[in-house]
Amino acid sequence: MNKKGILLVNLGTPDSTATADVKKYLDQFLMDERVIDIPKLNRTLLVKGIIVPFRSPKTAKLYREIWDENGSPLLYYSRLQAKMLQERLGDEYQVELAMRYQNPSIASALDKLKSGLVESIQVIPLFPQYASASTGSVIQLVMELVGKWPTVPPISFVNSFHDNKLMIKVFAENARKYQIETYDHVLFSFHGLPERQLLKCDHTGSYCLKSSDCCQTLNDTNKFCYSAQGHHTAKLIAGELNLPKEKYTVCFQSRLGKEPWVQPYTTDVLKKLAGEGKKRLLVFSPAFVADCLETLYEITVEYHEEFRELGGEHVQLVESLNDSPVFIEALAGMIK
Repeated sequence: MNKKGILLVNLGTPDSTATADVKKYLDQFLMDERVIDIPKLNRTLLVKGIIVPFRSPKTAKLYREIWDENGSPLLYYSRLQAKMLQERLGDEYQVELAMRYQNPSIASALDKLKSGLVESIQVIPLFPQYASASTGSVIQLVMELVGKWPTVPPISFVNSFHDNKLMIKVFAENARKYQIETYDHVLFSFHGLPERQLLKCDHTGSYCLKSSDCCQTLNDTNKFCYSAQGHHTAKLIAGELNLPKEKYTVCFQSRLGKEPWVQPYTTDVLKKLAGEGKKRLLVFSPAFVADCLETLYEITVEYHEEFRELGGEHVQLVESLNDSPVFIEALAGMIK
């Protein structure tokens, strides 16, 4: 009996914390035309001439801070999720894991599915909110690779799962461990994107320009907008926890460069809350399904230290979905 193929794809991670491996990872990641969406010559000069040579040694040090006995946390949890999903689905399915950048590669995972003679392939980019630079990039590469096969099997994609009820439940359950009422404010800190990339998702060409709060409500016009989906995810988690609107803030981290990115920036929100006398912050990062550099270092270390310097006391990360059996049920539900 032919199996159904399932391909889980996360963003990626260096093969090791060695500067050379980090350099390879950053080079492949930042040279993606959907990640830095500028003309190729300009992108090449920027990435290979400035960003990668200067950032690689610094980024390698950061990866060493979060690497543990299991290696890369992102890769460890992603492999665990694939293994748990395979066990949950049974022998009728073949589950493979890939990373958009570095290893295991999408090409190698697709080859395994082809060799397994699967009757169909369903691709689940492990990004709850759709963005051209993440989900869009995965879809494009899969289509390019499979499009070269002599026979192309039925193939489908999960575009996003920002409102998945079981995912929302896991984030809420993870937060309840920390006695939410003891925190002054809650942040939903999403990975940032350049504003221009969000504007490109506005197919009307005018909706985003009419209002500064166009992302606050998800509708037919902005249904594929990363920011709008992020706000919706935050609203659903807040609803699950009975958090009033004034108790939480949606913000965006990991800005690169000086051009405008989607706002408010997490660092600016930290300054504002510290100025208001807030001392303890609980922080979600719902753009990730597995803890990684952006959660384990940027939030847990950098933002914690920054907030303390501003007069605050503590920044507590709500861990990601990681090895939650409920999240595996969520993935199984998307498939079945």
